[in-house]
Amino acid sequence: MQNITDIIEAYLKQILNDETKVEIKRQEIAQRFDCVPSQINYVINTRFTVEKGYFVESKRGGGGYIRIQKIVLLDSHDLLDEMSAWVGDQLTEQAAEDYLIRLMNEQLLTRREAIIIQALLRKESLPMDVEDQHRMRAHLMQSLLQTIKRL
Repeated sequence: MQNITDIIEAYLKQILNDETKVEIKRQEIAQRFDCVPSQINYVINTRFTVEKGYFVESKRGGGGYIRIQKIVLLDSHDLLDEMSAWVGDQLTEQAAEDYLIRLMNEQLLTRREAIIIQALLRKESLPMDVEDQHRMRAHLMQSLLQTIKRL
């Protein structure tokens, strides 16, 4: 059985299959799925990130909304350049996993390659303090993106 976050994510992605962006109100979606608005925030913040290929804009207040837009790039070089800019010089383990999933979805990595790279980017594979792990992970991801770009 799916949990409520999976159901809400699937609902929003279904809408995004038909349109390039969707504008929602937290309260309306919360009522539709009989949950609290913070559950909607959780789904948006964890399932619709830049790493996963989405741009989210939020306006709070009475007329507030959340706008979710798919990031559509013209070619793989554009995607790799954008990803490189988003990675920056620090990268968490979760963000690295999200980037690898995105690269798989864009068919720039196979599932097997992504699993191997993910193993190398895990905290257990980087025997150093957390801040150094974030820097090393970003450096390795930048190298990966540049290598894919050259292929």
